[in-house]
Amino acid sequence: MQEIRFVYEKKPINVSHDTYRRECRYTRGIHIPYQDFVEILENMSHDTKLYFEFHNPGKKIAPGTYLNGHAGLAKSIVNYYQNTKEMHVNGVIGQDFYVKII
Repeated sequence: MQEIRFVYEKKPINVSHDTYRRECRYTRGIHIPYQDFVEILENMSHDTKLYFEFHNPGKKIAPGTYLNGHAGLAKSIVNYYQNTKEMHVNGVIGQDFYVKII
């Protein structure tokens, strides 16, 4: 089974959080292809999507965009890769992370 892995950063990545009006600092993240991320968003539950939008208000979903991760997004990523792509995602749940759309 293929595996999606986290990227561990030597220097923290800052991602703006406009709702909290601050920068969030992450030392780990996951890089997700644009089309995969679009499908992840389409398959999210309504409540998870609302929470995603709370953490990433007005962020453009496009290659090069950095997003704030959260537990609901992590579960959506894991479900998508395990159920759609038959891939394992290593280390997503339980810690803060960023998402970079590639």
